Amino acid sequence: MKTLVHTLMIFSFLHTLLLADPLELGSPAPQIEALTDEGATIDFGAALSEGTALVFFYPKAMTPGCTKQACSLRDGWDALQAREVKIFGVSSDTVETQAEFRDKHSLPFTLIADTEGTVSQAFGKGRWSRQAYLFKNGTLVWRDLKASTSGQADDVLAALDGLD
Repeated sequence: MKTLVHTLMIFSFLHTLLLADPLELGSPAPQIEALTDEGATIDFGAALSEGTALVFFYPKAMTPGCTKQACSLRDGWDALQAREVKIFGVSSDTVETQAEFRDKHSLPFTLIADTEGTVSQAFGKGRWSRQAYLFKNGTLVWRDLKASTSGQADDVLAALDGLD
């Protein structure tokens, strides 16, 4: 019985940690800073404040699902650029791993190294979840809390069509 109680307590703690409340539609862009794949600091509040921006989260660079998700956006780059969408990919990988991931797959957008979980926490997401968020002039206008892998670009384009 004692083991069961301890197991339930651990599960409850992990459940709370992994299932934080996600950023709600209409919320302003988080006012945080993070490191890019080039080791530069980015001010998310400023980067998301003008125009349309996509922030997508993937659990781990170089893994099959995450590679499909990032490459979907790479392959949809021209269509997304025609809509003037800035794109930021976020995972808990290091700056060096993010740079390697970007180079290996010719990703044309900025990747964020969220090693401390600051960005994930600001968006209210668990570390291992795959999510996507669209901002228009600093306001969250669309979110996908179970983001696609190979269909990510199509999902974002459909969301943009729905906003027009």
